[in-house]
Amino acid sequence: MDRLKKILKKMGKVVIAFSGGVDSTFLLKVAKDTLGRNNVLAITAASETYPSSELSDSKRLAEKIGVRHVIIRTGEFNDPKFRDNPPQRCYYCKKELFKQIGKIARREGFKYIADASNYDDRKDFRPGSRAAKESGIASPLKEARLAKDEIRRLSKRLGLPTWNKPSYACLASRIPYYDTITRRKLAMIEKAEDILRNKYGFSQVRVRCHGDIARVEVAPREIRKFFKAGTASGAAKRIQKLGFKYVTVDLHGYRTGSMNEILRRRL
Repeated sequence: MDRLKKILKKMGKVVIAFSGGVDSTFLLKVAKDTLGRNNVLAITAASETYPSSELSDSKRLAEKIGVRHVIIRTGEFNDPKFRDNPPQRCYYCKKELFKQIGKIARREGFKYIADASNYDDRKDFRPGSRAAKESGIASPLKEARLAKDEIRRLSKRLGLPTWNKPSYACLASRIPYYDTITRRKLAMIEKAEDILRNKYGFSQVRVRCHGDIARVEVAPREIRKFFKAGTASGAAKRIQKLGFKYVTVDLHGYRTGSMNEILRRRL
């Protein structure tokens, strides 16, 4: 925490790419407490890849923390390289995001832009990190060597409601590489995940879209919920009404970056 505060103090003023997740909420809170509300600006990108529930959370959290919050509309769908969904997909999406944030930062007189990448993120396949580096984006949490578990503990100490919030990711990450990303697929995924969270009470959920198959990942400890009377068949019927023909449950359960497993096997 001391390292993080020193890093932020050197910046003086900072724009934070704010998703409303565990990491960005923690970073925003510490930045505001360290620099003052007038020296921090939160920017959230609204697009088809961002769940509407997360957008609502970001508005509520920015207001709670007490910083100015700007919502922008990003246009990654205008880029065919993004829609084609190669393994570098995240690079194109982040490049668009940082370009839009950069315009606002310059206009508002902010020299620094920060994302909420943490120290654990260096272990995963994250093409967006290259876009951040090329765009001159700072990663204070990573620089301070703060890992996810530490950020959760410190968030709890600060009284942040996100301390135990499940990890989220862009909805496009549910679609296998090289399967075209469409607005219809993203809408089906978002609605299916909402059903599993809000109707059946699953906390950590991913619905991976494999053509007409929905492959459901939940936390390993929650898999047994599907075997309660009516849960599996009821959830499957509701998800099928969205447009999926088949619904399956991944017996490995949720794990970060499961769509990258095929890349590792190829390597």
